[in-house]
Amino acid sequence: MGTCGLCNPKATLTYDTLRFEYEDFPETKEPVWILGRKYSVFTEKEEILLDVTSRLWFTYRKNFPAIGGTGPTSDTGWGCMLRCGQMIFAQALVCRHLGRDWRWIKGKRQMDNYFNVLNAFIDKKDSYYSIHQIAQMGVGEGKSIGQWYGPNTVAQVLKKLATFDTWSSLAVHIAMDNTVVMEEIRRLCQSNVPCAGAAACPALESDVLYNGCPEDLGLRGRLPLWKPLVLLIPLRLGLTEINEAYIETLKHCFMMPQSLGVIGGKPNSAHYFIGYVGEELIYLDPHTTQPAVEPGDSGCLPDESFHCQHPPCRMSIAELDPSIAVGFFCNTEADFNDWCQQIKKLSLVRGALPMFELVERQPSHFSNPDVLNLTPDSSDADRLERFFDSEDEDFEILSL
Repeated sequence: MGTCGLCNPKATLTYDTLRFEYEDFPETKEPVWILGRKYSVFTEKEEILLDVTSRLWFTYRKNFPAIGGTGPTSDTGWGCMLRCGQMIFAQALVCRHLGRDWRWIKGKRQMDNYFNVLNAFIDKKDSYYSIHQIAQMGVGEGKSIGQWYGPNTVAQVLKKLATFDTWSSLAVHIAMDNTVVMEEIRRLCQSNVPCAGAAACPALESDVLYNGCPEDLGLRGRLPLWKPLVLLIPLRLGLTEINEAYIETLKHCFMMPQSLGVIGGKPNSAHYFIGYVGEELIYLDPHTTQPAVEPGDSGCLPDESFHCQHPPCRMSIAELDPSIAVGFFCNTEADFNDWCQQIKKLSLVRGALPMFELVERQPSHFSNPDVLNLTPDSSDADRLERFFDSEDEDFEILSL
């Protein structure tokens, strides 16, 4: 079984020990992009750090209830991609329930919806997206508990778990074969198509959106229901290293207001990438082991350890492993239409090679997109010692 590498020798210490060990942002005229927001280091450094701190940060934990009752009580050494999957999905839930402008401020009382989002990821078996749920859902897909996932695998598992999250009522689409089919997504997000696991999908709830508006009987007859969309696109941008022709396109993904970021990393080390500055990616690192969190005597959940309170890590884009998954959130149909227009314009950017294709209808040669096949290919067994596991080789390799 492979293990995750650590970004530095202090990585198993708690974040309190580490908070002053990280390099601050460089003094540069280059803009800093964080999940669709543009900042200047010279005039908005506090705003940058507040935005980063407000993202939910999931790391290795220890002493949580045993997975499956008898399994691991810590995910140190194997759970980094599962934690990155939690982070990108938590960002979708934050956008869904709190909005992109929401900020976490230490010591400030937060609204109930914030704790509802956080509780969906707590390390216990009955949380929607807990490490327990992700690890056990993977068992049904041929992944043993304690085995690491690649970006495609964690995306597929999160899609399945989302069908039970009736509160968020998300439409989750994973675009395979480097192709996003608009017709498929519209069909998934419209009200007249039941989502996968229809029994787990709610009847119309008070917070269901009609094109982004709260439910209104006057609107119901005129507007089709649009379920908020989480779009995840697993990609392979080269063979053993990222093809530099995709770098500009990757940067543009962080500039879109619908951006959820990217999960991926370096061999043996997964990260959640939330932006870039110059030629460096900005990321949250899960390779810190913290104690599992229990609600206090008052029932309140201590939440400080779920927010990274030091400057985020940075790495050269050229060091990125070519296997990644890019995420986007479209709360309304207008958001999705705007995203489609931005992707079409991106194909016209000089020197930027498209990472995926956007088409109206599914090409006839496509396989059924709802078929989930995560069975490892035995011919790739020798590659399992690398970070990105064999099922993540199922999609086409992009090259010039």
